[in-house]
Amino acid sequence: MSDPAAVPGQRTSRWVLLLHTITFRQARALVPAALGLGAARGFEGGTVTVVAAVVGVTLLSLLWAALSWWRFSYAVGDTSVVVTRGLLSRSVRTVPLDRVRGVEVEAPALHRLFGLVRVEIDAAAGSVGSTGEELVVDGVTRAEGDRLRARLLAARLPPSRGRHAAGADLDPEVDDDRDEVITRFDPRWLLYAPLVGSYLAVPVAAFGALFRLLDEVPDRFLPQVDRPGVPDGLLAALLLLGGLVLLGVGSIVGSAVVNWHFRLVRRGGSLVATRGLVTRRHTELEIDRIRGCTVSQGVGMRLAGAARASALVTGLGDAARRGQLLPLGPQEEAWALAERLVEPTDPLQLHPAAARRRSVVRGVVPGVLVLVAGVVLTATSGWWPLLVVGAVLTGLGVPLGLARYAATGHATGLWSFAVRSGWLVREHAVLQRRAVVGWQVRQSPFQRRAGLVTVLACVGVGSGGYTARDMAADEAAGFARAASGAWADALTPAG
Repeated sequence: MSDPAAVPGQRTSRWVLLLHTITFRQARALVPAALGLGAARGFEGGTVTVVAAVVGVTLLSLLWAALSWWRFSYAVGDTSVVVTRGLLSRSVRTVPLDRVRGVEVEAPALHRLFGLVRVEIDAAAGSVGSTGEELVVDGVTRAEGDRLRARLLAARLPPSRGRHAAGADLDPEVDDDRDEVITRFDPRWLLYAPLVGSYLAVPVAAFGALFRLLDEVPDRFLPQVDRPGVPDGLLAALLLLGGLVLLGVGSIVGSAVVNWHFRLVRRGGSLVATRGLVTRRHTELEIDRIRGCTVSQGVGMRLAGAARASALVTGLGDAARRGQLLPLGPQEEAWALAERLVEPTDPLQLHPAAARRRSVVRGVVPGVLVLVAGVVLTATSGWWPLLVVGAVLTGLGVPLGLARYAATGHATGLWSFAVRSGWLVREHAVLQRRAVVGWQVRQSPFQRRAGLVTVLACVGVGSGGYTARDMAADEAAGFARAASGAWADALTPAG
């Protein structure tokens, strides 16, 4: 078996020099400094000075990219992968191949223009840098990305499965005998996008940037719009309606860009997800390392019957994105996918009536505080609007508390358990028993009086812990034992 130190290091493609120069990847931090210096000293030379500054920053970016490319290398041996980088301070990172949890191959638009891809390697050791990155090899050819991914994945699989994975293509679009298609993204599912906050954030950010840009443009360059005979109220309503339409269309476009041609297949012992229009992503997850699945639904998604499904995988970085198995779709599709990956549990058990009362109290307390302040202001100064606001908030607190209570629950199965929490975004997590590494029980004085506890299942995947809030105190030990094993018998709330 070869020593990774003895394997000659490989450099990325030379085309990455041009790619990083165009995007100012290394010298990006110098651009604001150059603009600030120019604004402070003034651009006395006019256009010539600006052109000279652009050329200077571009040449500096090219030099920096060349030095970074020259000082970067990677090598894959029989037992580990080694990445060496750094200009003045050299960094050598070595990760055993049996600690590799997944490999993601990305092909952004500019990378595809030069025939390049970016390979991101998830390792159980996690990140040691301040940027939070895993091992990244940026700027290899598509064929080399295929080879590197297949080599890393084959090293952690049995021989038959390793040969199977080694023959995989980067972006398989044609089904064959080795691919079992689990789900495809239906274009009709894009209509759910306006109900998802993350997709709505894209057009909101775009509109904000556009308004800031228009605010900087002198008035003489802006068109003057006449609106004779249009009432202000009607104009405001039309603008609001137009904004909502643009917001919905923008979220649909954003979802299409991210999830274009999404496909999830099972290939041997792995799940392979491909997606993206501008940036094509290829994510491969080892099924043996999947410890659970979550189905999440926002308020609008619940009303429309939509959901998202994600896998909980040990050692997976950026799990919120890379673990997505169904980015958006009907809730029936999400639940079917979750049951396929993790054995389903018994139906959820609602928490006791004391938990409902506690939830309603928490919902109305803010409104009651505002209502009391409104009563005081009305009695002392006659200012009554705060009193109305407090009454409305108090009334809304009741259905809010009931909705929060309805979102809670827990259940166990033969080899799995489930907890549900959240109101604005409801998350139903189903985890295997072997995922649990510990339990934590919390009990406030108010919970102690009501006979309730909050039980946290500590796991090594996903968010790191999943909570069953306001469970009956006498059920905590039994739930933990059924969800993990006899070692949890001693679980009791603190006295």
